[in-house]
Amino acid sequence: MKSNGDEDGLPGRIGCYAKGLPQNRYGEVEPRAYESLLAAVKSGKFEDFERIPRSGGRRQSNPQSGFAFAMEGGDPQTFDLPPAPSIASHDAASDVAELYWQSLCRDVPFAEFSKSRIVRQAAESLGQDPAASFRGLTPGDSNGPYLSQFLLKPIPMGAFRVEQKLTLPAQAGDFMTDFAEWAQIQQGFLPWRFQKYDSTPRYIRTGRDLAEYVHYDFAPQAYLTAALILINSTAQTILNCNQFKSGNNPYRYSTVEEGFATFGPAEALDWVGRVVSPALKAAYCQKWMVHRRVRPEAVGGLIHQTRTGARNYPIHDSILHSGAVDAVYAQTGSYLLPQAYPEGCPMHPSYPAGHAAIAGACAVILKACFDGDMLFPGLVEPSPDGLTLQACTNYSPTINDEINKLASNISMARNWAGIHFRSDDAAGLQLGEEVGIAVLQDLARTYSETYNGFAFRRFNGKPIHITPKGELVEG
Repeated sequence: MKSNGDEDGLPGRIGCYAKGLPQNRYGEVEPRAYESLLAAVKSGKFEDFERIPRSGGRRQSNPQSGFAFAMEGGDPQTFDLPPAPSIASHDAASDVAELYWQSLCRDVPFAEFSKSRIVRQAAESLGQDPAASFRGLTPGDSNGPYLSQFLLKPIPMGAFRVEQKLTLPAQAGDFMTDFAEWAQIQQGFLPWRFQKYDSTPRYIRTGRDLAEYVHYDFAPQAYLTAALILINSTAQTILNCNQFKSGNNPYRYSTVEEGFATFGPAEALDWVGRVVSPALKAAYCQKWMVHRRVRPEAVGGLIHQTRTGARNYPIHDSILHSGAVDAVYAQTGSYLLPQAYPEGCPMHPSYPAGHAAIAGACAVILKACFDGDMLFPGLVEPSPDGLTLQACTNYSPTINDEINKLASNISMARNWAGIHFRSDDAAGLQLGEEVGIAVLQDLARTYSETYNGFAFRRFNGKPIHITPKGELVEG
């Protein structure tokens, strides 16, 4: 496993995560504190993690979890990722520029992207089509409405029907837009002000709304609800009917049995939740043991202090003088990256994104359990005021398209909040997909039924087949 070299290649550990550790007035981590973190990561001992100094604010998020082992799939330490872009590189500058533009576009309804002046300005700067701005990384993302149907359609839960309306933040509620507040939060403390909310629940319409969904969600939430929507749509024809040769569901044409605990809804729901823990442990292994990548809010501090002349950090010139950074300054009076959450990022490093890793793993399970080639029935989209759903008639996605879009929506939602980079998402989706496949390879060997394995397509569109013996066949 190899990191991007920023830890030793840039001065003062400025390319590394250090939130909640003791820092000087510029937000630069105290060397002794960071060395203590490195010593704990090297030893893996609980008592060494307990010796890591704190500024007195929030505690660090579970750095030891990456040392755990797994009984299904691969151990967290067996997966690998390419290094994240160095914060001094052009690639990282592109990542950061997109986040500054997203902060400026948070309150523009997705349905109005093609008409919005600020979105057109962002798209021109980023080389994107305004109608497809800030889309995700998976096949199907560029088609149809921005949001997956799984984030809009009502959720059947037994005798209940849950409308996906959220209590959402009021507009223009950004945080860390002045240096004093930024410095306080980098120490791990909460700010003195908090989010204001709209009293009327609404469907997700904007980037700010989407960011709020992943602010308080539980880990497999979006994917459990997706499974419930699919199970209760046409369960008997969708569930476990992927086609590889003669199909993989042994009960599909049975006149005697039907699936439930195996090849049925109980198993699908169990598997969605089952891959979350191994995906998170693999992501935390990469975050803490390998990359320790700086968070976007901290990069915003580097940009602000360099632009104001307080410090001179080796940030790529293309982001220092980006139109997005200038536009944020015109709006807030600082060059800091505005955050949607009062507390900013969680208390763990940036690369890869944990939500994206969960998305990748859960997407594998949804694709393995449901016929991805079927068209998604009964499409909807929010009304302009977000109070009702209306029919969406100009789009015909498959179930796989909507699974992919859901994975991207959830991953990109953290970027809308300002707490992750696009490259974090890409790495998280890649890692999660590998974790999900590894778990499924073990689960495939647990049946007594005669069946043909599991077949589906990766995020890159390539078909794979997991045989009943757990063998992975690509292509």
